[in-house]
Amino acid sequence: MAEIHISVKRRLHMLMIDGDYPMAFGGVVVERDLTLPIDETRSQSVMPGGPDDSTRSGTMASIPEMRRSGMAVALVKINRCILRDGHDHGEVRTDHHAYAAGKEQLGYYQILEAMGESRLLKTAGEFSAHMSEWESADGYDGLPVGMVLGMEGADPIVWPEQVHEWYEAGLRVISLSHYGVSRYSHGTGTGTDGGLMPPGPALLREMDKLGMILDVSHTSDESVRQELDIFEGPVLASHQNCRSVTPGERQFPDHQIKRIIERGAVIGHSMDTYMLWTKGVDWANIPERRPFSKDEVSLERIVDNIDHVAQLAGNTLHSAIGGDTDGQSGAIGAPKEVDTIHDYLKIADLMDRRGYKQDDIENVMWRNWQRFFEANLPSE
Repeated sequence: MAEIHISVKRRLHMLMIDGDYPMAFGGVVVERDLTLPIDETRSQSVMPGGPDDSTRSGTMASIPEMRRSGMAVALVKINRCILRDGHDHGEVRTDHHAYAAGKEQLGYYQILEAMGESRLLKTAGEFSAHMSEWESADGYDGLPVGMVLGMEGADPIVWPEQVHEWYEAGLRVISLSHYGVSRYSHGTGTGTDGGLMPPGPALLREMDKLGMILDVSHTSDESVRQELDIFEGPVLASHQNCRSVTPGERQFPDHQIKRIIERGAVIGHSMDTYMLWTKGVDWANIPERRPFSKDEVSLERIVDNIDHVAQLAGNTLHSAIGGDTDGQSGAIGAPKEVDTIHDYLKIADLMDRRGYKQDDIENVMWRNWQRFFEANLPSE
């Protein structure tokens, strides 16, 4: 494939919003300094006695790299899951460890804000003011990067009513599951038939009371069906692709995509090559090493997903970027054209080559997420 060149005009005026950046994994769990330029982050040595970080050299994002790329906002994540019998995915063993680990990640985002590196956007007004600042800026150096706080897998919420505590701390978006079975629902790697766990409906009702946003990514088909029957508030899919384009349970079937489109959802399309490889993956037995090379997966597959959602919706108002940035082991797990998040800008050129209008391109790159959060974050 010919090299993609981003026009000077587009680079100066194209913003981005990333619908899925599990930033705290790199910043807390493996202790990367994400306040550094990307080359310095990549070249930092691992702390003596610290956790293994074999993918550090492929780190795709840091705050300076976000500024360089025009990434005005990211939906950042708290993610700690309990290891349960029968499901081998989980980082902690108990409720109190999940809660404490989640609070550690919350503290990471709070200190970045206190340092002036970022800005936690808790209300629609804060989001709108932040975007106005970025849209009017001649350059982004020194601007705080916006962050909406989400939780991927709800195990750190130890009982449903405890979600009020998390909301007061700034949490606005929750997915009930990740890999395996969470306290609240079946997730990826558990098949498509397992549904909500007994505490799940109660958590959804508490989220409704608070005006929170439900993320249906990483959730089994039956759990999503039940969630949408119970939950009355706004819905998004932070990092989700289409099963009709890439087979496998991690992606959504068309009927689910149509149903969340009817609810006004925005779908962030994931850069994870597992979710773009056309031969598919057995999500119940995910291989530790990808059974394909990075060079076998192109950003064209992202645009295929955008095309598919546009066909189902009849417009471009429901697709966006949902990078799973650095959540897929970094650049090694991203399409062949992607080294850092700056390369997400190439999606705009690919869409242009397929005949999309400028408004359609801007919808996908940032305006769909902007409209969604301005409409669905709390007013105060």
